[in-house]
Amino acid sequence: MVSIIIPAHNEESVIARNLKALTQGAAPGEIEVIVVCNGCTDRTARIARGFGEPVKVIEIEVCSKVAALNAGDAVAGGFPRFYIDADVVMDLESVRRMAAALERGEGLVAWPEPRTDLSRASWPVRAYYAVWRELPYNNHGGKVGAGAYALSREGRSRFGAFPDVINDDGFVRYRFEPAERITVPGACSIVEAPRTLASLVRVKTRVRVGQFQLRDRFPGSPVADRKSPKALLTSLLRRPRLWPCLPLYAGITLLVRSRARRLCARAQFHEWGRDESTRGSLVGVNVES
Repeated sequence: MVSIIIPAHNEESVIARNLKALTQGAAPGEIEVIVVCNGCTDRTARIARGFGEPVKVIEIEVCSKVAALNAGDAVAGGFPRFYIDADVVMDLESVRRMAAALERGEGLVAWPEPRTDLSRASWPVRAYYAVWRELPYNNHGGKVGAGAYALSREGRSRFGAFPDVINDDGFVRYRFEPAERITVPGACSIVEAPRTLASLVRVKTRVRVGQFQLRDRFPGSPVADRKSPKALLTSLLRRPRLWPCLPLYAGITLLVRSRARRLCARAQFHEWGRDESTRGSLVGVNVES
């Protein structure tokens, strides 16, 4: 049996689409889906319970993704073990493909191929992602930004409880060597892009703060794949269509880095920092890999 843990904080607008995709067509005993409602004040738990088996609902008072991950781990009984964000859509076939790859020993930790839903994004956001998805490190050892990952039994034994960090994905990623990390062909997660430039900056700032936090909490441990400036420049220069987008991408990157450093210096940014603009139905999905 495969266990799937979904931390959820006030996700009533998106939890149903996630659970429908995961459970539709599941055989009895094939999966268990554990929705951990943390600090919820809306109908997330009620909606999740409405799905019945194989969905289980846990409610904890504290609003913390890490606490939710650990609470889900405490009751999960199966492997491979999946950790999926509540606002991400990943279907059962993708779960099956990733589980099979891990069971064959192809890796210890696996990611799906992320598809970015740009259907409701503004043009600056589209321009940013046009460059971002071409970056060389997005094709190395598990693609970033998938909103989901899975661990084999051996992989999960690599560490104990999830530490209190913003970037749990990054923490997990760098507990493993590149050869132990895989992206599974044919497995897909749909992640809706922020709709506005302000939302994009907020989301990317949170990611950068998470990287800084990992660097400080785990000195000597890699917290990012090495990015070769030469490889990056070569990749972008070979794509003239992206050149008009480069100034905007560079400007956002510099702004995000500056904001993240200021927030870290002030020991701020403890909230979820999620993008509220994407909480809604996936209408007219337009995805880009």
